[in-house]
Amino acid sequence: MPPTAWIVRNLWLIPALPLLASGCIAVLTQKRRGIAAGLAIGSMFVSFLLAMCAFSHVLVLRTHGLPDLQVFNFHWLQFGQQWLSLGWMIDPLTVLMLLMVTFVGLLIFIFSVGYMAHDENFTRFFCFLALFASAMLGVIIANNLLLLFMCWEVVGLTSYLLIGFWFTNPRAAAAAKKAFIVTRIGDLGFLLGMVWLYARCGTLSFYDGGAGALEHSAIAAMLAHSTIFCLSSATVISLLIFCGAAGKSGQVPLHVWLPDAMEGPTPVSALIHAATMVAAGVFLVARMYPLMSAQLACLHGALAITPSTALQVVTWIGAITALFGAMIAVAQFDIKRILAYSTISQLGYMMMGLGAGGVAVGMFHLLTHAFFKALLFLGAGSIIRGCSGEQDIRFMGGLRKRMPVTFATYTAGMLALCGFPLLFSGFWSKDEILFNAHAWSVSHIPFYFGAFAALLTAFYMTRQMFYVFAGVHRAAPPTHEAHVEDAASPALHHPPAGPHESPSVMLAPLVLLATFAVLLGFLGTPAWPWLQSFMDSEPVSFSFVGFSTPGLMAVMLSSSAIVIAGLTLGWWIYGHKPIGDSNARDPLARAQPFIFATLANAFYVDAFYNATFVRAARWLAAVAAWFDRWVWGGMVQIISALTLGFGYLDSFFDTHIVNTGFDEGCKGVTGSAHLLARLQSGRVQLYLRYIAAACIVFVVLLLWRAAR
Repeated sequence: MPPTAWIVRNLWLIPALPLLASGCIAVLTQKRRGIAAGLAIGSMFVSFLLAMCAFSHVLVLRTHGLPDLQVFNFHWLQFGQQWLSLGWMIDPLTVLMLLMVTFVGLLIFIFSVGYMAHDENFTRFFCFLALFASAMLGVIIANNLLLLFMCWEVVGLTSYLLIGFWFTNPRAAAAAKKAFIVTRIGDLGFLLGMVWLYARCGTLSFYDGGAGALEHSAIAAMLAHSTIFCLSSATVISLLIFCGAAGKSGQVPLHVWLPDAMEGPTPVSALIHAATMVAAGVFLVARMYPLMSAQLACLHGALAITPSTALQVVTWIGAITALFGAMIAVAQFDIKRILAYSTISQLGYMMMGLGAGGVAVGMFHLLTHAFFKALLFLGAGSIIRGCSGEQDIRFMGGLRKRMPVTFATYTAGMLALCGFPLLFSGFWSKDEILFNAHAWSVSHIPFYFGAFAALLTAFYMTRQMFYVFAGVHRAAPPTHEAHVEDAASPALHHPPAGPHESPSVMLAPLVLLATFAVLLGFLGTPAWPWLQSFMDSEPVSFSFVGFSTPGLMAVMLSSSAIVIAGLTLGWWIYGHKPIGDSNARDPLARAQPFIFATLANAFYVDAFYNATFVRAARWLAAVAAWFDRWVWGGMVQIISALTLGFGYLDSFFDTHIVNTGFDEGCKGVTGSAHLLARLQSGRVQLYLRYIAAACIVFVVLLLWRAAR
């Protein structure tokens, strides 16, 4: 077998190694902490090396002018005359995601060694982490929608386990259930879309020598088949699958689980809700892009090509989510919830980039965001640990001098998230999204939503920086009940000696992530768009001519001005006059209390859901319980009573009629037997008497007859 084909056939090893590590850790005792961490980190490191091999393989294929998409399919299950196939694939999208997940996951695993060092369930934590990484890597390599869906659901399971890792905390337990249920709502649409796709194509394999569901013949057949509202099957299937992506990636209106998911340990927030799990929905849209981008609609009774109906929905949902999340983040005080709503906003940017610009645009921001948002979450974990478990930014302050490495790396992540001009990766990926949104033929509104969200992002991150790092440290009053992650949080094992820097095992991943948060963006600048060319399988060369694209400089200058305006506004409100009192009201709350309260309560979406859908679900549950108790239960009781009645009747008939008759018959037989037994006494003398008596009787009868 050629060496270049080995990685294609054995790509399954990348998710299999963390899965094996998870299984091994599961049988270890809690005392085997070093072995558990070593197995998890070692498996991710080897998976990262294999991902590098896969990346190199694609580069070699590209160098030799060969197709950079290769698959390996095999028969899995037979029913009737049909085989259900599974398989995996290598293409630019796959290898970039593999590199990102394995590398960022490896750094988070290393960070967790220090962060969870004092947790009594240390080994169980790494078991769940390794299982999650395995499932996420399975999603990435899958060349079959069924295999992707199976791994997708394992991702949901491990998310539930990790969010509720400290299940003794009622908030964590409730957040885990909420995340599991809300994402299942989206997954129901995903499942329906998958079933419909199989019904129309007869296969769930993406690519299979021309017979795959994402290849020309299958897409053409789905485009030719119209459904309701003159939409093609391809459109409806795409929208159903997008439901799953919206749930997993926290898009409006299925975003409500993601902020509450911050109740899990901070490394979980970094791994699942910044870099990998929430990116799975964006990845799914990118994977299904050939289906989503080929759409037909009915115009005056005739079929005509529309401007990507499904992608229009993706773009609008993404734009709304980007602005929605950014607005709510402005009024939050929990350091992790600020980052959570920021993640929702940035996921909206990715969806908007996919819909308005294509796979390369959305995935560029996904990759850059994975590094700087993982950096911010891990930095938040370092801050929480240094502040003895405190998460409220009002009770922080003055950490710049006490935690200098955390401050420097966190600042790099903050500027990358804001999209600070030219120097940070977020600028290049975000601006490409805004440029494509500005050029979108359907509407300019998503561009304005994205631009306003960029302003708010710079503002609320500046607000957070001044609350956390500037001024003096504002210790919480004795009556304050800190919103810590859990009573078993490792942060609480440190004496309250004031904020302090984290150990090296936690700082090293921060430094590496900060480096990538700065440098990664230079792989996608207009002068050298290497990443976009790699995704689109096109040649690339370095040239400043790319900056001359019509409208590009205007968008870049506007975006830069917006970011600087947001930073300046944040400084003017929160940095111009340092925050000295932890009990002082937020300046925005003083200026606009109603708006601030609305944003602080996330536009009361959770309250609305509780008052409508949750209450309706509880009412239906109560009705179902009433039916179960009084209708179905009553029917069961009636049938039970009838059965018992027939049983008693049968028992009476058997006892007093059948048994009595049988007993009397037995008594008669017994009496007759006793009578006959007397004739069988065994005494010869008695027998002779009977014979003599019989002879006398016989003689008497003869004499009587003779006399007549």
